[in-house]
Amino acid sequence: MLRTLEIRDMLIIDRLDLAFRPGLNVLTGETGAGKSILLEALGFVLGWRGRAELVRTGAEQGEVLAEFDLSPGHPARHVLAEAGLPVEDTLILRRTNGVDGRKTAFVNDRRASGAVLRQLSATLVELHGQQDDRGLLDPREHRRFLDTFGRLGPQIEALRDDWTALSRLRRTVADAEAAREERETEEAYLRHAIDEITALDPREGEEDELDAKRRLMQRAEKIGEDISRAADVLGSGGAEGSLATAMRWLEGVSEAADGRLDGALDALSRTMIELDDATACIRDCLEALQFEPAALEQAEERLFALRALARKHQVQADALAEHGTTLSERLATLEGTEADLARDQKALKVAEARYAEKAAALSAARAEAARSLDAAVRGELAPLKMDRAHFETTITPADPGPEGVDAVAFTVATNPGAPAGPLARIASGGELSRFLLALKVCLTRDSDGLTLIFDEIDRGVGGATADAVGRRLAALADPGQVLVVTHSPQVAALGAHHWRVEKQVTDGQTRTSVIPLSLDERTDEIARMLAGDVITAEARAAARSLLNG
Repeated sequence: MLRTLEIRDMLIIDRLDLAFRPGLNVLTGETGAGKSILLEALGFVLGWRGRAELVRTGAEQGEVLAEFDLSPGHPARHVLAEAGLPVEDTLILRRTNGVDGRKTAFVNDRRASGAVLRQLSATLVELHGQQDDRGLLDPREHRRFLDTFGRLGPQIEALRDDWTALSRLRRTVADAEAAREERETEEAYLRHAIDEITALDPREGEEDELDAKRRLMQRAEKIGEDISRAADVLGSGGAEGSLATAMRWLEGVSEAADGRLDGALDALSRTMIELDDATACIRDCLEALQFEPAALEQAEERLFALRALARKHQVQADALAEHGTTLSERLATLEGTEADLARDQKALKVAEARYAEKAAALSAARAEAARSLDAAVRGELAPLKMDRAHFETTITPADPGPEGVDAVAFTVATNPGAPAGPLARIASGGELSRFLLALKVCLTRDSDGLTLIFDEIDRGVGGATADAVGRRLAALADPGQVLVVTHSPQVAALGAHHWRVEKQVTDGQTRTSVIPLSLDERTDEIARMLAGDVITAEARAAARSLLNG
């Protein structure tokens, strides 16, 4: 509940201290006296968006302070706790505005952001005025109003989470399906490449072996003749035979030489062993040089195939086998991607079914809330002299979204048999005010501790209808607090507390002041509202009649 509002150096207000009370508080005054400035100042300290230039001309800084009483279970306490701000029975909001445009906010003497102010304001004050009318008249906002009335927030939050997950899965599946064609092309290439490498079955070091074998076979005919001649020279008909003959001769005379030939015989014996080894190597070489005529062609084909495949894959021939393994791993990854797509497609179907189920449940809850709201509004219209009017909340299918599959619109018919239509097109000015008052009453019925502000809710109505509007506002204020800016004497007379907003010009400076009125002053103010500038005895009598109910 709003207790005090202190304004310093804002627009045409230099200093203003207001003490509000429970019940119906009315503010009256001539058009242009500055009633809207009070609401702007209150909106400023609550963090609402408003005009940029607020500081009074000649002042360095403007300031607004608002003091609220918080009941034990007031929702503002939760906002304060979440923001790490002091939680007390009294909430003091203070906000300054420098001439440089810089704004600073304080909550219980602690610095706070504009976002925190706005969160608090949603729990403290509900404004019904021209800006608010546009909200109630905008069908795009009607679903939010219905959801608030039906307390459907938890269902909507759960559905919003499902929608987020569903949207993410849809993007994932769409991206995977778009990439499928490229993946299929790559998979075909990989399979072909892997088949090529597998068919060739390359070995590490095979290129060097084949190259050496090929060069040997290419030179075999040329070097084979020389190696054969060398074998003949060293064989039994050559050096080997000569050495054997020489050794026999020397062994025959060795004893007669008294051991002087032992060294020669030992050397020849070693030479025979080395000669045997050399001869064996030569024979091995000659055997290696013996190959089938097609062997060279086969070696060359194998070598050229290895090198060609290596060039194709831009790797060394020795790396072909490892490259084949890499390609196989890449293919397995792509095949796993296809499995992931199948899994995501299955998960998408599950998410769509879950969203559809929760959206249907939310639609049913909205239909039930709509029936309750329609009955509540109809109950409010009768005291406002609109018992024959009809109000209906219509729910139609809409594109699926984070808040369901419903479009909501408030429709009215002002007379029996007349077609129903949107609020803004069907209702006249006075009817529209009463429809909006009835709606506002219903939508804020369970807002504990909320101060309701109505800015000229009675415009376009008079006489008995204005009296009915005033009585409904007084009844609404009975358990809490309502502030009304009004030009209607019938509404003003029903207020529990009354202030007059005045504008004065002193020394060329315009100032706005707000004066609390005594009973006699209220009589004169209501008489002015009835008669104009010249207050007659008849106007005072009528004012007293209104005040006496």
